Order: sequence, then structure tokens, then C-alpha cells
Amino acid sequence: MLTVSGLTKSHGARTLFRDVTFRLSPGRRIALIGGNGVGKTTICEIIVGLQDPDSGEVSKPNDYRIGYLPQELIEAWTGTVLDEVLRGSGGVLDLEVELRRLEAVIAGSDGAARQEALAAYGIAQSRFEALGGYLLESEARRILGGLGFTADDMDRPLKEMSGGWQMRAALARLLLQQPDVLVLDEPTNHLDVDSVAWLEQQLVGWPGAVLFVSHDRDFIDTVAERCIEIAWSSATEYVGGFAEFIVAREERLQILEATAARQAKEVARIERFVERFRYKATKARQVQSRIKTLEKLERIEVPKDHDLKLRFAFPEPPRSSRVVAEIVDATIGYEGTAVVSGVDLVIERGQKLALIGPNGAGKSTLLKVILGQLVPLSGTAKLGAGVDIAYFAQHQVDALRMDRTVEQEFRATVGPQPKSRNLRTVLGSFGFSGDAVDVLVADLSGGERTRLALAEVMCNPVNLLVLDEPTNHLDLPSCDILEDALRAYPGTVLLVSHDRYLIRNTAQELVVVRDGKVVHHPDVDEALLQPGPDAASLSAMSTGTGKRDPSHTGAVTRPSTARKAAKRAEAEQRNARSRATREIRKKVDRLERKALAAEESLRVLEQKLADPDVYADKPLMNTLIGDHERAQAEAAKLMAAWERAATELEALGG
Repeated sequence: MLTVSGLTKSHGARTLFRDVTFRLSPGRRIALIGGNGVGKTTICEIIVGLQDPDSGEVSKPNDYRIGYLPQELIEAWTGTVLDEVLRGSGGVLDLEVELRRLEAVIAGSDGAARQEALAAYGIAQSRFEALGGYLLESEARRILGGLGFTADDMDRPLKEMSGGWQMRAALARLLLQQPDVLVLDEPTNHLDVDSVAWLEQQLVGWPGAVLFVSHDRDFIDTVAERCIEIAWSSATEYVGGFAEFIVAREERLQILEATAARQAKEVARIERFVERFRYKATKARQVQSRIKTLEKLERIEVPKDHDLKLRFAFPEPPRSSRVVAEIVDATIGYEGTAVVSGVDLVIERGQKLALIGPNGAGKSTLLKVILGQLVPLSGTAKLGAGVDIAYFAQHQVDALRMDRTVEQEFRATVGPQPKSRNLRTVLGSFGFSGDAVDVLVADLSGGERTRLALAEVMCNPVNLLVLDEPTNHLDLPSCDILEDALRAYPGTVLLVSHDRYLIRNTAQELVVVRDGKVVHHPDVDEALLQPGPDAASLSAMSTGTGKRDPSHTGAVTRPSTARKAAKRAEAEQRNARSRATREIRKKVDRLERKALAAEESLRVLEQKLADPDVYADKPLMNTLIGDHERAQAEAAKLMAAWERAATELEALGG
């Protein structure tokens, strides 16, 4: 277990946080929540040993392993994607090198030296097998596949890939290491919707502890079983995911406000007494007693809610044609190679569309065609008349001038504005007010720079706004600003994002790019959300029919009739239970036989993979690894089905 006790950290005269205390035990998953600059990353870096606290400590066993994914990587990659991921399991790879060395010694020696090498080889091989060495590569490929890498990608030099893909490889390496504690700072920033969903499932089942920072509400809700809010220089822990955190936080603040109000009322009463009898000799002792009470009193302070709740007044953009962009029966790709085909898409004035899909599926290619930057291989694509575009790309932040203040950068970048429009007011709408406009861009956090870049793009009165992953590095209050801004924006919006919460709350329709096709979905929830409770259950929950209505005044059944009906119902239930028990018992027996057979197949494959000669034959190795993966998945599936059936049988009394 890792214990964080009384951490305090200040930057100059400003206290980031004080007395931060929590525990990371196996299976505990904690989300750190708070605005930019409150110290979330600092807490992560203190835990992994990159910073020292001003006071407090982090306690952990000596052999405790901590894996850390920072927001930005500074690493020189030298191998392929697969090599770099496997390099994370240093102990296993060291054993593999030792096995190869011992094999050479065995082949080139005899007598006592050979016997000694054989003994050492047996020990090393046992350790290698116990650590999962023979399955390491297949596990690495499984993780990389889940994070969006293709089989060809895995053999590419990692240094040739973009920063986003390098971050994914670093995350894969951590997952393969399986440290006791995972510390992840914005792990979803460079993932697509599919990879985020895959990562959620990996972390939910993670055997160790997880501490993560994220702005993705859905991700927090799925993964976290506790939230720690860093705000007002203190930390408050809440049990549950993001939805529970919001409710509990509101309840806590309401209780705090009520308690503070009662205290203020009592303080006012005491102060009135002191003021009234201050100069009366007979009351001197009581007055002094009350003055001391006030001096010793620990005042309850209600935190001021600094969440940015602002109103946007965007200028009315110039009117475009009704059809903003239209693609008809198009095949889209590069140099004669199709990426997506059969594309029919119409974007109309005022629509707010979200574009989602796995990385590499063709989202960026489709975007270029919509913007007129790429001509389709076949079919037609055209922009409507009078369409004026503002485009926020993922690299937009890199174009900011670090030597300017916020206001200087903003004024130098935005186009001519109406005289009636105050640019400081516009900056205030994006969270930069007061002294914040005089801060150097170099001193802003990553989220604040993203927010400034968004302000520059959204300030001009264009009628088509295209945003490519705008929430990367934004904190939750900044995501709220973006959401409010998109709702208020009077033009047409095309949003590329993996943030499902933002999509649900801003997009009217969804465009999914997947498997070489582009599919338009008019219902965002239907296309985006995972299947939930059945309609009947939802209806009962929403209408209250799942509970008895005490005001219902229907007919009253006579007691004798009721008893007969109850007996018939009990007999029917017994018969039904007997039939169900019989069927379930058969199902349990059948699944148990299949599970045992699958376990035996898995054992045979593991014996084959334990043979070092297999790894000299790469096609055979890949075949066996693939067979093992399938057998492992089948065995796990059958075992889970058997456990469910056995539990059901037990519940029926069988």
C-alpha cells in the first residue's frame, strides 16, 4: 500500500495545496479533479519522486513499483514500437538475454562447465516462465492492438511516429509492466473513442492501484471509485465516480454554508454583547470571556466557487448558403489508394456535427475533403457559397508566441473587430480576466494555452467552425467554457473529439468513420452510448411505476380469494423453480466440461511455448501465440459463463 500523508506544496507566496492525505491500496482507483494550476500534476510528480513536498511524505514498501505516464514525454526512442514496449519489462528481457547466453555456453562447452550452465539455465528458464516471459510478446501485441496500433505499426520505428502515438506506446509499456501503482496524467488526450473505451475496461479490472488526472467525465465515471478534488488549496476525498462527486460536493457545500451561517449568527450575537457591555464594570468578566472565545474561534470559511460560468455574445457570422458542404458518392484517399468510399454527406447551415472514429480510419482525410484541402479520388465534394472557415487544429497551441502576454498575443492574432466589441471582454469569456491578461503565454499551463488558442479561433465571426480535439489538456472548468461557447456559437460547427460528454452536450448529429465507411447518425445517444437498461426498466424508473403508488384506489380482493390466489402462485413458483433448477444444473455441468477442456488446450499450448526452439521459427511462434491468445480468451469466457451459471443455480437453491 502507498500512503500519502500531509503533503503541502507552495510556489513562492502561493500555496498550491496543504495537508493532502490519501491511500492507494490494491484495487483502489482515484481521480484527481481540479482546475488548471491547482497542483494535480505536482501531486503526481511528488508521488513518483520527481518533486519534493514542502512538508508531508509518501510512504511505500521498498519493492513497490510505480508506473508514471506524464502529459508530455521527453524520451529518445531507438527501437520499433514493439521493442520499446517490451523494453518496459526489463527483468523479463534480462532473463531472456541470460537464457540466450547460457544456450551459447551449453553449446560450446562440455564436462563440469556444461553441467553448471545447464543447472543455471533450468533456474533461469523457470523464473522466465513464472514471469510470463514466453507470453510477453503476445500480451504486448494485445495491449498495442487495444490502443489502436495495427500489426504493421508494431514493427515501425517508434521515433518516426507522431507524439500522440509515442504517448500510446508509453502507456502500453506501463500496462505491460503491471506496476503496483499506475499514475496517469491525462491518459486519454491522444486516444480515440474506441481506445478510450478499451482503456476504461483495462483500468476497471486493474489489480493494483490507479491514480489519474482526467477532464473526461465519462472516463472518470467509468474508472474512478473515488475522486479527490484539489481546490482552494485543500484536498477533499469523495467516494464514487464523477456523478457521485458532483452530488456529494454540492451537499457538502450546502452543509458548510449552513454551518457557516449559524456560526456567523452566533459570532454576531457575541459581538453585540461585547459592544453593549464593553464599558460596564459589572460585565467586564463576561465581556473578556466572550472576547477570548472569539479569538480562539476557528472560523468556517465557505469556498468561493471559482468555476467559470460565463455568458458568450458572439457576433452574428456572415450568412452562408443553406448547404455548407456536400459530398456525393465520393471515394476518398491518397495517390489512388482509397481510405473511405461511398461517402454521401450534407452539412447544412447551423448544424452542429461531431465526427468520431478510430485513429487511422480516415477522419482527418474526410475533414480535408470537407474543407476543400483534398480532392476526392471519385465523386464530388464542394463547399457552399459564402462559407468562411475557422479551423482549430491539435497543433494550434504550438503557434502561440511565448514571449507575449495573453492580451498581446490575442490582439496580434485576431482579425479586425467591431468598435463596439471589447477584446478584454472576449478574453474574460474564455477565463482570462483581471491580471490574467498580463501573464506571459510561457507561464500559462497547457490547458490555459489551449483555452487562449480556442479564444483566438472562435473570436472571429466565421460561419463554419472546425475543431479538432479541442479538449486536449483542458481542465474541467475549461471544458465547461468550451461547451457553453459551442452551444452559444451561432454558426455551423464540425467537432472532432473523443470526449463523449462534450459530444452529447453540444452535437446534434454524429458522423462515424469506421471500416472504410462514413455513416451519418441523426441520434447522437443511440450511436455513441453503450447499451443500457432495457426500455421497460427505464420507463418504470422514469415514470415511477417501479414503486407502488400509495394513492392508488383500485378494487380490493377478498381475503379468501387472495389466499387461494397466493397458494396457486406459490405452487406455480415452486414448479417454475424446479424446472429452472433442472435446466441450470444441466447448463452448469455442460459449461464445466467445456471450461475444463479449454483449460487443457491452454495447458498444451503453454507447454509448446515453453520450448525455446519454438522461438527460432517465427511463423510457428506467431501461430502458437495466436492460438494461445484465442484459447486463453475462450477459457476465460467459458469460466465466466460457468461462474455466472453456478451463481444462478446457487440463488435458486440448487
